[in-house]
Amino acid sequence: MLELMDVSRHFGGLHAISHVSMTVQPGKVTGLIGPNGAGKTTLINSISGLDHPTSGRISFNGQDISRMKPFKITRLGIARTYQNIRLFGEMTALENLLISQHGRGHASLFEALVFTPRYRREEQALRQNAHALLERFGLEHAADVQARTLPYGDQRRLEMARALATQPQLILLDEPTAGMNAVETHSLGEQIIRLREEGLTALVIEHDMSLIQQVCDEIYVLNFGQIIAHGPHEQIKHNPVVVEAYLGEDESEAHGAA
Repeated sequence: MLELMDVSRHFGGLHAISHVSMTVQPGKVTGLIGPNGAGKTTLINSISGLDHPTSGRISFNGQDISRMKPFKITRLGIARTYQNIRLFGEMTALENLLISQHGRGHASLFEALVFTPRYRREEQALRQNAHALLERFGLEHAADVQARTLPYGDQRRLEMARALATQPQLILLDEPTAGMNAVETHSLGEQIIRLREEGLTALVIEHDMSLIQQVCDEIYVLNFGQIIAHGPHEQIKHNPVVVEAYLGEDESEAHGAA
């Protein structure tokens, strides 16, 4: 589904990512881990169109998206969340989900202005989908609440719901449980597993190894901008290169963390 082929991104003399090749298989949850500064955010920005590779190729369902604009990538079926929450703070939770669906309607501006039957049907369908997502993430109570006033965990869930509102084929989750406690993290992990069971593909960037272990079918490890390991969790956590580079030099402590 998603394939990166020899992708590099340089900022002057700084090689943020270098010759990265990886594949995200359809219907799977793929993890991307690595220490701070490893290049994970640069990589996800390149996939989502916020940045572009210096060299190499990124393809989605066989189509080259390496230099495509973000809104076009979204329309192709890729959605993302952000490490730093980017909700529309002054809008309600419901409005955040409605605005994220603006590209799904087919009614013309004229139809919207005169409130035609087709426009009313589309608007009703979008509202039903938004309410279903609020219910799915336990946010029904927040429908008419400004996003900026919601508790942090609710904002995290709302951002994930907003990404799903675009009905993507692939969702990129950039540290989705940052700031969450263990219970909230496990609950969100169950949502990710549910998405996989429904056929959605996910790429998860995360520091919390408990979440990675819970949800991921396979893991890529990025260090100093390069992939240093790839495989299932059990293989990765026993890889001495990974233990030294990311999980810590004390292998026994690393296994406990993983």
